[in-house]
Order: sequence, then structure tokens, then C-alpha cells
Amino acid sequence: MDVILLERVAKLGQMGETVKVKDGYARNFLLPQGKALRANKANLAKFEAERAQLEARNLERKSEAEGVASTLDGATYVIIRSAGETGQLYGSVAARDIAEAATADGVSVARSQVRLERPIKSIGLHPVIVQLHPEVEVTVTMNVARSEDEAERQAAGEDLTVQDFDGFEFEDEIDEDAPDADDIFEVAPEDDELAIGDDVEEVDETVANSEEDASK
Repeated sequence: MDVILLERVAKLGQMGETVKVKDGYARNFLLPQGKALRANKANLAKFEAERAQLEARNLERKSEAEGVASTLDGATYVIIRSAGETGQLYGSVAARDIAEAATADGVSVARSQVRLERPIKSIGLHPVIVQLHPEVEVTVTMNVARSEDEAERQAAGEDLTVQDFDGFEFEDEIDEDAPDADDIFEVAPEDDELAIGDDVEEVDETVANSEEDASK
């Protein structure tokens, strides 16, 4: 579907451009969000007639977003979640949780403004981009921890996802009464070769006598 952009849309184009997008993307996002119009003569004429108003409104919204950005950019928010010893969460932190954390701190952020490719599933410090305006974005840090104490330690630079084995001592216990290998596997003396050879000759002689008796 061809649409006329009413504002800058990342990876698509600037205000006033006509671009081709997938039908579902246009119907489910661009058109209902007021970010675009279907590309036809009537809408093109409408856009040109309202261009000045659209640009003025865009500048106003951008200015407001920049004001919020000055407060939000670089902020850190703590989210407490249950997690295993390796730091994997028993659940996840989604865009809604991030928006709620910022809003609870006094900065209004909508879930749709949080650019999170996938939910956060481990403790740690996670940078997240918040798109306040098509031309204004900031980065906040989500400090996901199992407790307030752990959040403070992570903020200080400690990595709690690495298991610490320094407190464990591994000692090899040696049983002094255990037999030596030489006691279990006796080594024949050097002159045993002659004894072994003699035994073999005696066996061969016995077998030969048996075969002779059998032939009689």
C-alpha cells in the first residue's frame, strides 16, 4: 500500500514523502496512529493544504519531547524481580514495566514509546531506548535485581550473574592405608622370563604325550 507520511517514521521516510509499506503495517499502525494517509489525489491535496499546520504541530511536539528528554536521558530505574542463582528471571521485564517505572518516577512514558526488541530475562543493567518523538530518543538504564541491596551492588559495577566459587575449597582426600599400584599389580622379576619359558615347554610336552597316547 502507498501512503503519505504525516511525520517522520524511522526506516520509512520524512513528513510528506510517499512510501510503499505492507498493507497490515499501514492498517494496524500507520493509519490508526495518524502517522500517514492513503496515497491518492484527494489525500495528497489535503496534506498540501494542511502541511503548514502539520509542520507547526510537529515542531511543538518535538519541543515538548526535548523537554522530557532532558530529564529522562541517562536515568536509571530499579525493577525487583525473582531470579535463579545464575541471574535468569522467573518471568521477564517488558516494555509496559519500563513505561510504568518511568511514569511512577514522574516522567510520563507510553508503552509504545519503549523500543525493546525482546523482553529482559536476566538481572543486570540493561540500556533501553525510549522514542519520545520521531526525532527525539533517549537511553535509560533498567537495573533489574533480586533486591534493593543487589541493585545497589550492580549500580556500583558488580556483576551478579557470575557465580563465585572462591568460597569453595576442593581438596583431594588421600587414603594413606590404600594399597599401592605395585601391590595390586605385581611386577615379575627380570629372571621370570626363564621360569615362564620353562612352564610353556612343560605344557607343550604334556600336550604332545597326550596326543601320542590317543593315537595308540
